[in-house]
Amino acid sequence: MMLALMMMMAESPMEHVVQHPLVQASAHLGKVLSPGGKVTVLSDQITMMIVGGLLLMLFLPVLVRRRRSREGIGALVPTGFANTIEAVCEYLRKEIAQPSLHEHTDRFIKYIWTVFFFILTMNLLGLLPIPAVSKLFGLHLGGTATGNVWVTGSLALITMVMMVVNGLRLGGKQYIAHFCPGPLWLAPVLVPVEIVGLVAKIFALTVRLFANMLAGHILLAVLLSFIISAGSAMGAGGGLLIAVPVVAGSVAITLLEIFVAFLQAFIFTFLTTLFIGQSVVFHHAGEHHGEAEAH
Repeated sequence: MMLALMMMMAESPMEHVVQHPLVQASAHLGKVLSPGGKVTVLSDQITMMIVGGLLLMLFLPVLVRRRRSREGIGALVPTGFANTIEAVCEYLRKEIAQPSLHEHTDRFIKYIWTVFFFILTMNLLGLLPIPAVSKLFGLHLGGTATGNVWVTGSLALITMVMMVVNGLRLGGKQYIAHFCPGPLWLAPVLVPVEIVGLVAKIFALTVRLFANMLAGHILLAVLLSFIISAGSAMGAGGGLLIAVPVVAGSVAITLLEIFVAFLQAFIFTFLTTLFIGQSVVFHHAGEHHGEAEAH
């Protein structure tokens, strides 16, 4: 275990955040989608997404069914971890979804819950020292899937599809009309601006989660690499001298990373809910304005 940790510290910090392909196939989709004429079918980060999805599907339904008793009122009262999950779901529904989605809350709440728990699971799995253990078996597993811009971009694109499709389905002409909020003769200016705004929302969702999850892991890897560098330059004593503050700082940053894992899952969920609400809710602002004028 210590040998694997020393090898990890001696590597480039980027080794801990980049994707490591496990299975590749030949493809010709361009330099961006298939660099070197290959496309990645399975990688360490894809594996973590699969593991995270399986953990949620297998354990979450079992945990939420835990009740105080099997009969009577106790059958309706959650206990243990089920109480925590219910509190989180209720908070997301009452405080996040309802203010933005109004009457459409129940239509989208399952998607909102799924987004939150999936991103949170990916963030927390990325904090586990799985790469250090897997390298003992000649594999490179682990890593933070949400530290990959393709993953966060895919999640953001799913949100955009939810926005556009449901905006057209539920809002119809109102949704199309909101792309030109001013006079019709300003449409050549306003419509491109609104489209750019839509793309900017998706870009913000993509980059915010990706950058925050990437930065912390790079910082941890750089700090740990200081120990090897000091040991090579100043000997074992110098390496030990540097190791003490580096390890203390790494512990502090790891605790901060745990907080960031929850925070970024919440922020992505909050912005997703807000953006979907802006696409499907049109009449409330007008109703409140009319009520104010009547008063």
